[in-house]
Amino acid sequence: MSLTSAATLATLDRTGPRRITDLAAVEGVTQPAMTALVRVMEQSGLVERQGDASDKRVTLVCLTEAGASYVRTRRQAGVHAFERLIGELTGDEVEALVAALPALKHLAELESQDREGPKQ
Repeated sequence: MSLTSAATLATLDRTGPRRITDLAAVEGVTQPAMTALVRVMEQSGLVERQGDASDKRVTLVCLTEAGASYVRTRRQAGVHAFERLIGELTGDEVEALVAALPALKHLAELESQDREGPKQ
């Protein structure tokens, strides 16, 4: 799976159903590229398109259960990888990581806000 595909699935998991145009902007790709990507992920059973109840002209891209499961599995694999690597650090290095956690959390929040764009 491409990084853009994985990032798109993670965005849908984090933010819920989105328009293709929104996904393209968040992921930094063109709308035609996102349309093609969504088509492939739809054929793989990871996402589905649904109508928007508030605007019948709009189609939203939604995670399927298989897509949500894929995101959870990837996240868990990342957690296990970090657990293993952290286990190889010295006590001082672990303490330095713990001290850095508030700043890292803030960076993640800033990145998330940047990817989601301005609030409307």
